[in-house]
Amino acid sequence: MATPAQGEPFAEAADEAVQIAAMSVRLVMAVADAVRRHQQRRKKGSEEELPSAGEAVEDAQAELKDSLPQDIFVALTAGADWPQLAQQLMALKKAGVDLEQLLPRVGDIAVTVRDQVIANEILVAREGTGKWERTLRETLPAGPVREAILSSPTWPDIAATMARLDECGVDVRRILAFAHDEGLGVDHAVAKTLVAGGAPTTSRDAMLSYGPLTDGLDIPKDLDLGDRTRALRQLSISYQENERFVRLVKEAMPGREREADLMVMAKQWPLVAARVAKMESEGKPVKEHLAGLVEDSSWERGQGQLGSRLALATAKVLSHPPGEVPSAGQPKVSTRAARSQSPTVGPAKARVAKGSAPAGPGVAAHRQAGSGVKQGKTR
Repeated sequence: MATPAQGEPFAEAADEAVQIAAMSVRLVMAVADAVRRHQQRRKKGSEEELPSAGEAVEDAQAELKDSLPQDIFVALTAGADWPQLAQQLMALKKAGVDLEQLLPRVGDIAVTVRDQVIANEILVAREGTGKWERTLRETLPAGPVREAILSSPTWPDIAATMARLDECGVDVRRILAFAHDEGLGVDHAVAKTLVAGGAPTTSRDAMLSYGPLTDGLDIPKDLDLGDRTRALRQLSISYQENERFVRLVKEAMPGREREADLMVMAKQWPLVAARVAKMESEGKPVKEHLAGLVEDSSWERGQGQLGSRLALATAKVLSHPPGEVPSAGQPKVSTRAARSQSPTVGPAKARVAKGSAPAGPGVAAHRQAGSGVKQGKTR
């Protein structure tokens, strides 16, 4: 696993991982040296003297250079205890230890430690961004600015900055609302430079999705269901959230895991995940709603692929009170949902005027009363 270059997100985690990997090498060497000393005391009554530090450093560098990755090698040899470590290493060789056999194994251990530390740091960082992904979904309308934030390689750094501002008592939502408007201006300016023409037309996926699957949801005008990763990002659904939503559906359908898998693989799944996320933000009992999939199995019959039928049925049970069986029949296009789509960024037409405060404390204009999202409530 290659470590991130300086300046990229997780660079600090990579540096720490290299230092910890170097520590693991020191530990292995210390144990080996202790065993050498113990054996010599038992057999000879005394320990052999260590080679001089000057000679040991040069020889040890030659021995280690091809056995450790460059980053770990540099961290190890730059340490204040390197001369002592070099003496221990060359004392092992003098005592009969085959370094050509030992050092490659030590190198493998160091690489494993380094990569595990980086992976753990990245996982923690990603989990830490979950709150701010939800904040973006609840504060900003779907569109180019929100997607740009989530797709940026510096997103973990952005989320960390938002967290620090929040800890200082700053209204992060108010700043986001302002940044969104400024970001739209940047997006339009850059688009004019790169491409001649007006605003992009509504995507085929967005048009075909108007109806029960998207009624009441905030979906981007350029929704791309053909790219699962991008679609989830457009809807502000993190990897961890998506995995959890999949588990919720499977738990609601015991014994029907195959059917649940077909729905998750269906093109419409990101829209189902978006509805679950919206309901959680509103504090609604998602599990109780999902129980309707077992109580009413009408989705097992009908035209089209089973996964797509189940996605539509899931959207219905999530949109009706628990225990209420949705009416049967073919879904109709929701004209209200269609009309709610903005020509630029989706349903949130009313934006905060440039230079003015949002319509309510800390929440963008499209999240004011009547939007369906409770202010200040996060999942």
